[in-house]
Amino acid sequence: MHHLSCKSRFGLFILLVLQSVSVRSQTTIPSCTLLTEESIFTQAPFGQCHASTLIELDRNSLMAAWFGGSYEGAKNVCIWASIQKNGTWSTPSQIVCGDVSDSLHYACWNPVLFRTGKKQLILYYKVGLSPREWWGMSISSFNNGQTWTQPQHLNGILGPIKDKPLQLASGTWLNPSSTETMQRWEVFIERSVDRGKTWEKIPVATTNTAKVIQPTLLVYPGGKIQALCRSNQNYILESWSFDDGKSWSALEKTNMANPNSGIDAVTLSSGLQVLVYNPAISGKEWVNGRNQLNVAVSRDGKTWKDVYQLENQLQGEFSYPAIIQSSDGTVHISYTYNRKTIKHVAIRVN
Repeated sequence: MHHLSCKSRFGLFILLVLQSVSVRSQTTIPSCTLLTEESIFTQAPFGQCHASTLIELDRNSLMAAWFGGSYEGAKNVCIWASIQKNGTWSTPSQIVCGDVSDSLHYACWNPVLFRTGKKQLILYYKVGLSPREWWGMSISSFNNGQTWTQPQHLNGILGPIKDKPLQLASGTWLNPSSTETMQRWEVFIERSVDRGKTWEKIPVATTNTAKVIQPTLLVYPGGKIQALCRSNQNYILESWSFDDGKSWSALEKTNMANPNSGIDAVTLSSGLQVLVYNPAISGKEWVNGRNQLNVAVSRDGKTWKDVYQLENQLQGEFSYPAIIQSSDGTVHISYTYNRKTIKHVAIRVN
């Protein structure tokens, strides 16, 4: 019989403790603490609103933007925004419309806020009769959204279609984008290595006839990137890149339900992945399944666990979430609340 020395036994003990801690850290489900739950506005100068986006302006300030007008697709639908300073949201202001000329007006759609550096803030948005015919536009601000440049057409790209772009450690920009035609919905990534001067359109293949749009992007150790996508398959679909976004695997189903409704996700500074989604399947009406809205977390992008319920009502539409993490570690979420307001929720994920 071989006897371990005290030094060996101590080393084995440390190894077992480390393994135990590692197992616990991989299996422990993070907890969520509610910090704030509020409507960004209660009285609106428009009939309906939808498709919000969020960004941190500075340590004590956020900006939210969305489209608002008589109804989705109406000619008077413009992009509106509100700024939160020290916990108080400003009265919504109209910042850009889809005016082609004095007599020709189109609806605005799906604003997406993106900060390229310390000074420039870009608002991407779409203009057109419908998602099948829209085109990409942008405006920029160099004073945290106080004033904006004249609208610019995006040359050769649509821009991020719903969710925020990803700026990689390499400096590469990735726009999660997609197109919708009567025959097919397709996801693709717009990739730029020169800060948006030129772009390469990279397809994300699907192995069947699934309709897939509106990807959101997550980053993992080792340079892995995951795209999670809205689909008509009753599940969120995923694709992976292992080469800085230059190529993407064929789309496959995850275990997360999706009633053909928008999603968003963010990689926290801790490396934890956080997803906001409607945990249901489709019904007879397009709104079916949008009455519940959950927050889920994952460490590897494969196993997701619900950790917080934002909404769970018998009926209603709580959809199209946006999610970011601010510099103080707080997770901020905005979403459509029955098309009448945009709701903001702040949580702490531990």
